[in-house]
Formats: sequence, C-alpha cells, structure tokens
Amino acid sequence: MAQVQEKQNPAKGSRKRARNKGFHLDMTPMVDLASLLMTFFMLTTTFARFQTLEINMPTAQGPDTPVAGKNALNIVLDEADKVYYFFGYPGDAPEVRQTDLSTTGLRQVLLGEQVKRNPNMVVLVKATKSSRFKNLVDALDELKITDTRKYALVELREEDKALLATR
Repeated sequence: MAQVQEKQNPAKGSRKRARNKGFHLDMTPMVDLASLLMTFFMLTTTFARFQTLEINMPTAQGPDTPVAGKNALNIVLDEADKVYYFFGYPGDAPEVRQTDLSTTGLRQVLLGEQVKRNPNMVVLVKATKSSRFKNLVDALDELKITDTRKYALVELREEDKALLATR
C-alpha cells in the first residue's frame, strides 16, 4: 500500500515550514496482480494450431478403381518447380504441356474448360524423384483452392517417364 511518512511533531516555538513528505509506493500487490493475470491468460489462451490438409487415402486392401482416359488429368511435378500435365494416359500418346505452380499456371489448368465441364474428371498427381516436397504441397493447395473434388496421389510409372523423356 502507499504510505505517507510524516515527520514527528516539530519543537514548540519553531516556525512552520513547508514539509517535505516522503512518499513510498508498495508495489507488492501490483506484482501479485500482474502475475495472476499473466497466469490466467496463459492458461485460457488457445495457442495457434497447425493448418492441416486432410487427405482421404484408400486402404491397402481396396481395389484399384480404373479411370477412363477421357476422365484423367495427369499432373507430373518435376525439378525446378516445373509441372507437366496431360489428359488421358501415356499409351494414348497425349500432348504433354508444361506450366508452373503459380496462379497463372496450374490453377488456370485446373480451372480450365476441359476440367470443369467434365464432372467425372480425376486429377492424378505424380512426382518425380527430383521434385521437392514443397511442390507436392503447393499442388495439393491448388487442388484445394480450385475446389477439385476427385484427385489422387499416384506413383510415377515407367510409361510416364518415357512420355516425359520424348517431350
């Protein structure tokens, strides 16, 4: 508590002067209050949570569901943030095109007329050994942003490697 210290009674007969009153502020209650508030807010605060993307993966026992060639969009992630895409399967000799992971690249492919007008379109995401994990995360983010409902993470096959080599 704040205390005001007063001097003792001056001797009789002396003149009254302006007194210098000493002032002492006791900070103990303030420190107690600050520590109680800090403890309260630390215990009741919700800490930042990681943002996660939920992917429903098929079980190992489940059958492989074949996708028709006209309903397949293959996205191949490669080194240096390159993205190759083609419609159909490598056996159909499709035209392989190159893009990137920017908003004017992969996002425009996923928002394109050929993808949106086909409700059965399945996006098959494949990654080469030289691609980075960041590219896969960026591709999955683009699928989420464009509200693509059907997509799968697929291993890169030899036919895909051969198709990319002939490009």
